[in-house]
Amino acid sequence: MEEISWQKSSYTGVNGNCVEVSEPRGLVRDSKDPNGPWLRVDVLAFVRAVKAGRFER
Repeated sequence: MEEISWQKSSYTGVNGNCVEVSEPRGLVRDSKDPNGPWLRVDVLAFVRAVKAGRFER
């Protein structure tokens, strides 16, 4: 099985709550629950949606 490399968000707070993304597979997970479910996303579409302000803070 292929090992997955995870990267934490550069906006990780002091408490460590953030999301992590994998390279290059396009997976997203909650850093508080690394063994929990993963979400597969189209990375380019996701980044475009974030930049367009389509998500609430």
